[in-house]
Amino acid sequence: MPLIILVADDNLGTRLSVSDYLEMSGYSVIVAEDGQEALSKIEKYHPHLLVTDINMPRMDGYELVKKLRQQPSFRLLPIVLLTERATTKERIEGYESGCDVYLPKPFEMDELGAVIRNLVERQLDRKVSFPDSRTTSERSPDWDSPSTPDNMPAEAIAPNSTAIELTEREKEVLVLLAIGLSNVEIGKKLYRSPRTVEKHVSSLLRKTETSNRAELIRFALKNHLVN
Repeated sequence: MPLIILVADDNLGTRLSVSDYLEMSGYSVIVAEDGQEALSKIEKYHPHLLVTDINMPRMDGYELVKKLRQQPSFRLLPIVLLTERATTKERIEGYESGCDVYLPKPFEMDELGAVIRNLVERQLDRKVSFPDSRTTSERSPDWDSPSTPDNMPAEAIAPNSTAIELTEREKEVLVLLAIGLSNVEIGKKLYRSPRTVEKHVSSLLRKTETSNRAELIRFALKNHLVN
């Protein structure tokens, strides 16, 4: 099952670009518009990693990280702070709040991807090297076994009828493909560029081991990926 990443940023463009990139990288993504919403969703879904902006309404990134670090369940949650604040003093404040990586804006998506992979690998190594002896209520997000449907957002649940794991965006694209929409039409429906849609289509073809859209749709219908 894909690892879950929560992206918190009050800027719509940043949320969309980061979530698109992470979904294309194979992660399941939950988004939040501010720190308060992020905290609520983290407590509900227990993501495996948090990417958050600092300047947000209701609760900023510093306060969000501090509140998470006060809870045993999220003491080891990997956290990346994204911000336009790049002074030494502000970076120090970010690390003192409890973040793992402080990434100034603007940043390259590939750099963010490398940071996330490194944090994920470190967390997995930690789980292997130091078996978790804490009670269930104190544990960090479960890296070893899938969460139950009651504790998992819809975008992280793979279809029951197949072992293929699709992101929520891929599912949306697949449904629209099945009713005959073009990349441009799908892009308008999902507020994505045709190029982004094409990347999702390519990912679907790869995951289903099909060679064209007709085969993909037949596969999806046969395996009940779409109705």
